[in-house]
Amino acid sequence: MDFYQRLDELKQRVEAARSAVQRAATESREQLKQRIDQTQTDLDQAAKDAQQRADQAAESARSAWAQMKADAAAKRDDIKAKIDKRNRELDAEAAAAEADWTEMAAADALDLADWAIDNAGLAVLDAIEVRAFAEERAKGAASS
Repeated sequence: MDFYQRLDELKQRVEAARSAVQRAATESREQLKQRIDQTQTDLDQAAKDAQQRADQAAESARSAWAQMKADAAAKRDDIKAKIDKRNRELDAEAAAAEADWTEMAAADALDLADWAIDNAGLAVLDAIEVRAFAEERAKGAASS
């Protein structure tokens, strides 16, 4: 597995997300709604793609991946429900409270991404170490 390529892809996705957030800060509410709808569509497609990849994985990895995906889908659905609810509310105080909640949810999502990156780094290091161990054992067995 090419871990460097995957890390580069993650870096590109972070850069793309940062750029999208910067552009969104200057958009109208209608443009933001369209961006949210498109992002939701993209996430739904990514979830479908991830499901296909998960179906090809081992059972233990599949159950962990399925749980993570289910958690992400639930969070996404919760965010979508909050967006729909917010659009129905007209009270400025409620809107300010909702803005506070969504900012905390975004901060939580960034914390989760940070945690995921740390764990992905650890998993890559573990995979490299296990591969080195396997190669060391294979050399030992060949020289015996």
